[in-house]
Amino acid sequence: MQTVPFVPGLSALAPRFDGIICDVWGVLHNGVIGYTAAGEALRRYRQETGNRVVLLTNAPRPAAEIEVILDRFSIPRDAYDAIVTSGDVCRTLLAEGDARRAYHLGPDRDLPLFAGLDLALVPEADAEIVVCTGLFDDDTETPEDYRASLSRILARGLPFYCANPDIVVERGDRLIYCAGAIAQLYAEMGGKVIIVGKPHAPVYDVAIGTLIRLSGRPLPKERILAIGDALPTDVKGAYGQGIGVLMVTAGIHAADFGPADQPDPALVAKRLAIEGVAVTAAVPRLVW
Repeated sequence: MQTVPFVPGLSALAPRFDGIICDVWGVLHNGVIGYTAAGEALRRYRQETGNRVVLLTNAPRPAAEIEVILDRFSIPRDAYDAIVTSGDVCRTLLAEGDARRAYHLGPDRDLPLFAGLDLALVPEADAEIVVCTGLFDDDTETPEDYRASLSRILARGLPFYCANPDIVVERGDRLIYCAGAIAQLYAEMGGKVIIVGKPHAPVYDVAIGTLIRLSGRPLPKERILAIGDALPTDVKGAYGQGIGVLMVTAGIHAADFGPADQPDPALVAKRLAIEGVAVTAAVPRLVW
């Protein structure tokens, strides 16, 4: 079992890495409040090393939408160089596909995902594909509320595009279901699911490519650091890509590790072993 080194902050790792790919929800905000110290840590990294930071999020929206959200959470724009979203990668897949009629399963706030695409949004019964961005009402619903709809979709054999692989995320002091939970149920029922985002390789290809382009030089994977809180997406995805991982333990898994500000390293190590992944280091919350 790995011994997990806890570091006081990003500054302890900064000299070892030439670029950062950082998660958004759970690291920079929790859906209710922004973590200004985390934004300051990224800003200091860029300022003191001259290296680049790419934000990588499973948000099912274009990058410009995420930038506005980060402004609202007081995350400075000089804390990062670019944003890569699962929404943008999904838009590319939809643009390249043959389907022209899509059923949008998700809230209206995610409609920018479809802006400018040659794709008509139609009722479930008229669709060629399903594009899921989340639950219609994630405050009250669960994936089971969609079983009847998914049964009808499955009977027609419709492909199911999941634009946000997250199963749950934090919203303040509670967890809410995301599109990944509905996609998981559809797959269990036997449906065809196309999942876009972390931990899958295509979104990392875009993020790493963006980081290299902005850096203006080749970047060996061992010189790239990913920062994230979620084991199934952030940690698993980065570990699978062979890049370093700084795990933020006071995020989505905080309750599993003891007190949020003083997590038990043994509990963290045990969970990493169960998941079959390893990290470079851990920190309760991202700070410089």
